[in-house]
Amino acid sequence: MVIQPKVKDYICTTAHPLGCEKEVQRQIAYVQQSAKVSGPKRVLVLGCSTGYGLASRITTAFAYNAATLGIMFERPASGKRTATAGYYNNLAFEKAAANAGLYAKTLNMDAFSKEAKDTAIQMIQDDLGQIDMVIYSLAAPRRTTVDGITYSSVLKTTSTEFRNKNLRLRDNVIDEAVIPCATDEEIAHTIKVMGGEDWMDWMDALSNAGVLADNAITLAYSYIGPELTYPIYYQGSIGKAKQHLYETAKEINSKFEAKHIKALVSINKALVTQSSSAIPVVPLYITILYKIMKEQGVHEDCIMQMRRLFTEKWNGSTFETDASGFIRMDDYELNPAVQEQVTKHWNAISTKTIEQYADLEGYWEDFYHMFGFHIDGIDYEQDVTP
Repeated sequence: MVIQPKVKDYICTTAHPLGCEKEVQRQIAYVQQSAKVSGPKRVLVLGCSTGYGLASRITTAFAYNAATLGIMFERPASGKRTATAGYYNNLAFEKAAANAGLYAKTLNMDAFSKEAKDTAIQMIQDDLGQIDMVIYSLAAPRRTTVDGITYSSVLKTTSTEFRNKNLRLRDNVIDEAVIPCATDEEIAHTIKVMGGEDWMDWMDALSNAGVLADNAITLAYSYIGPELTYPIYYQGSIGKAKQHLYETAKEINSKFEAKHIKALVSINKALVTQSSSAIPVVPLYITILYKIMKEQGVHEDCIMQMRRLFTEKWNGSTFETDASGFIRMDDYELNPAVQEQVTKHWNAISTKTIEQYADLEGYWEDFYHMFGFHIDGIDYEQDVTP
């Protein structure tokens, strides 16, 4: 079949297997340009299929020569329906890792489930013995806990209704987003899904099974952003969940102090991901940010961020952090020289001036690349099997 992109709102319902493979190969080639560094050799990546999770897996494998076990929750192809991009990404990654002589296996399971934890532990025992790095990169709209209760997250404020400019992705029109205030129950449910509870569950399960090495490091990812997006993110319902994540890092450090296990949170840059595309206000901010950072020569995509994290922010035994204990991968984004220009563009932008003040082309290129489309060298009129 000929596979073309089918975009609905902020998601693409198709993915191209050859395009996804070539994009994974591009990211691997970028990491391979740098000299290999000494780092963890047995890495578990929770949420390995796209975005920062996939880029983390690629970088630890091809910068550290690490064996990687990934957990994803993706849909395989069925009849004429394509698989999800994440499914194709990990097929491509495993193929490239095998060609490089690297261990790489992937479990397609709900990482929140006890079954996934038990299966991963058994695989670690059989194949790796122990792991020395756990990357927690899960982003999901809902979570079912071991007691069978399903919680759903919301993208809302926590104080008052918030109104601001918004990019309507379906037609590149700037309108106004109105974000309502979450109830206490909605905030509690968002924390259940996006907070640190499951991160701690994984650490407990791994430690109790004896597969977590002494001196292991675990990383989780977060975002803070500028004051412009505080109401919807940093101070919103998602922000409450991230605060719980930060507290969980402290709890992990305390609980596993005797084993010298270190938990850290990396604050990453705003990028086009399947998660960020769904957040009101944020896509418009990203298009403006892209334009400014590209003009100033400091733009990074996912793989550039993760290569810098695992090589330049890594000193051989741990990561460089700020006074709060965070790894600041958003340092370029929040540079005053960048944010001053972002504010000026934000105030001036409208539907009529969007081409002048925002990088729409860059946003949409990144969006299509996530699903294996608009990749140079791929014939999208070619008949392929999904």
